[in-house]
Amino acid sequence: MAHHTLMGGKLHLYKRDNSGFWQCSTYLSGKNRRLSTKEESLSQAKDFAEDWYLELRGKHRRGEIKNEKTFREAATQFTREYEIITEGQRNPIYVEGHSTRLRIHLLPFFGDMGLSEITPGQVQEYRIHRREKAMDQHGKPPARNTMHQEIVTLRQTLKTALRHGWLQYLPDLSEPYKSSGKISHRAWFSPEEYKQLYEATRKRAQKPMRKRYKWESEQLHDFVLFMANTGLRPDEAWRLEYRDVKIVDDDATDETILVIEVRGKRGVGYCKSTAGAVRPFERLKKRNKPEGRDDPEPTDPIFPKTHRQLFNTILDEENLKFDREGNRRTAYSLRHTYICLRLMEGADIYQIAKNCRTSVEMIEKYYASHISTTIDAAAINVRRPRPNKNKDRNE
Repeated sequence: MAHHTLMGGKLHLYKRDNSGFWQCSTYLSGKNRRLSTKEESLSQAKDFAEDWYLELRGKHRRGEIKNEKTFREAATQFTREYEIITEGQRNPIYVEGHSTRLRIHLLPFFGDMGLSEITPGQVQEYRIHRREKAMDQHGKPPARNTMHQEIVTLRQTLKTALRHGWLQYLPDLSEPYKSSGKISHRAWFSPEEYKQLYEATRKRAQKPMRKRYKWESEQLHDFVLFMANTGLRPDEAWRLEYRDVKIVDDDATDETILVIEVRGKRGVGYCKSTAGAVRPFERLKKRNKPEGRDDPEPTDPIFPKTHRQLFNTILDEENLKFDREGNRRTAYSLRHTYICLRLMEGADIYQIAKNCRTSVEMIEKYYASHISTTIDAAAINVRRPRPNKNKDRNE
């Protein structure tokens, strides 16, 4: 193999036996670098190699050559790891969301940066960039939750780099100048509004707009009662099968209730309903049984359809679509109604959290803070007994 040394031994020019082109190589900034000159002439190859070497040295002096992994490489590793490790444990849509945020927003801004260049200042620059870009395109800034999700993806990517030793420490990604966001309660139905809702669905079930809508109207009425007496999430309810629900006599309350095996985002859990869920469930079971059978199949869904359109129609008709703060009510609001009504009845907050497969902190943050009955007036309006001054004078 032909070989020549240039630039005082710092640049090498060589030709492989199976190639007609000269190759150049150098060791710069802790890394061997090679390139084909695409030249067959030795003199032209020398000129090319020297120009290439001097250009590399200039980039090195200006700090344009990075010896570390870039954010793009860390993002590729994170996407590969996260998809494999969380398979079957995370919703595929949630996993895809990380890839989408990286591709559309994070990589165009951070992609070519070395990992050590991603400082708290650069993260703040990203927030400003995202806000300005959204204002130009849509006329409004990105939602708070949107930015939160993007920072979560950024943090997960940097943690991947940290685990592989590509980054020495995780930068501070907290948002400066801003306190925690306003905590607004979840949209729910007050006792009066809930009564208005189920009376409207009952009326629609008894007198549907069209005869062919009778089944859907009856299903919706029982859905509203079932949800407000169990506290299930809508996706948990739509995943329910008849084999997941049992009617039992509860010794603690001396009432007949439902014991439900719930499969949802928290895995498998259990829920004990109030007595008000039993009759709707019995009607659902009777209504949906196949011809020639006494009961539905154990694997049949309890709610084959969501009835979202009819539910929204009734909310609009009853002027219940929005609460007084402008929060939009959905089927999820029936779960929120269950939690709030149980708190108003004085139920133990820990037991509510356990029954709803959530945390006490979530309930205190989004529900208990606006329920007046959770505040004990007797514990607040305490008055210290005052000494009888007249009695002291008489003595």
